[in-house]
Amino acid sequence: MSWITNLTKIISDQLNTNLFYGELIAAIIIFLIFLIIGWVVYFIFSKYLTKLAEKTKTKLDDMILENIRTPIYVVVVLLGAYYGSKAFSALGTYSDLLAKIFLVAEILVITFIVTRIINILISWYSEREVKERKKISEHLLFVFKKIIHAFIYICAFLVILSVFKIDLSGVVVGLGVGGIAVALALQNILSDVFSAFSIYFDRPFEIGDFIVIGEYMGTVKKIGIKSTRIQLLQGEELIVSNRQLTNTSVRNFKRMKKRRIVFTIGVTYDTSVDKLRKIPEIIKSIIDPEKLPNVDRLERVHFKEFGDFSLNFEIVYYTKTSDYIKYMDTQQAINFAIKEAFEKEGIEMAFPTQTIYLNKIST
Repeated sequence: MSWITNLTKIISDQLNTNLFYGELIAAIIIFLIFLIIGWVVYFIFSKYLTKLAEKTKTKLDDMILENIRTPIYVVVVLLGAYYGSKAFSALGTYSDLLAKIFLVAEILVITFIVTRIINILISWYSEREVKERKKISEHLLFVFKKIIHAFIYICAFLVILSVFKIDLSGVVVGLGVGGIAVALALQNILSDVFSAFSIYFDRPFEIGDFIVIGEYMGTVKKIGIKSTRIQLLQGEELIVSNRQLTNTSVRNFKRMKKRRIVFTIGVTYDTSVDKLRKIPEIIKSIIDPEKLPNVDRLERVHFKEFGDFSLNFEIVYYTKTSDYIKYMDTQQAINFAIKEAFEKEGIEMAFPTQTIYLNKIST
């Protein structure tokens, strides 16, 4: 560069030395200048930017500054070494090679900085999810991080090839053909992998949620790269591919704030009308939020229909919890109370029977 040549000439003239020693002194001065610049940058990061980051609510900026200040100092030192080497005209044809080597070193350091920032972002995201009491799949985060790293490394590799003026058309074509071949060979696996990321980021369900898939119901125990593991109510573990989960309907009971309960009771046909009229009042007195803490409200009690073997009443109420066991405890208490109240009132509950009336034919 012109300013390096001028600096070398000035030093040689002032010291009355030959060109070599002038270039050596100029190189040392240039390198020292960049060292000072690097130290100033490091000092600013340590004393000022770090203090500003400490005043913010999040720790993300603190972690980023802590991890990038040293690599940035290394980049500045490499720049000093590069421009210092430019002062030596004796290097001749080797100067271009040396410049490429320093450029490659800078690319590697920048790649390292980017990967460190990605690691920090993923770690920060993981900690934030844990603080919000959301269970996360560390395995999925690890694989996602490695995929991003691989993409960055490939980009850095292509940039390095371009620095050495290597024709990238063949490399790009090879990567494209190879990628298509791998994608075709691993089509099902890749479909499960992308489905896993879809489940993770879209969050139709999370670890610990109670879900229903077709005829199966259970609690999600693990969301993996290829499959999801569900602990069924019967006790066994169901392993379902992620692709199947994203292509079917999933009922998630964990997201349910309230549970709507509908059940029917039947009484015998010989129950009097007066007793039938009492049944709604009996049910209302039993399903009372003040008596049953898990009950939110009673919606309705109706004499619904004349069944095949019973007079049917339909009851609808809501619980305050989505927990299945608490719901069953509440329903059990209601059933006991209804049975007890009906016995006191002399109301007989129906069961499947048929009465056949025979007429005697006189001859």
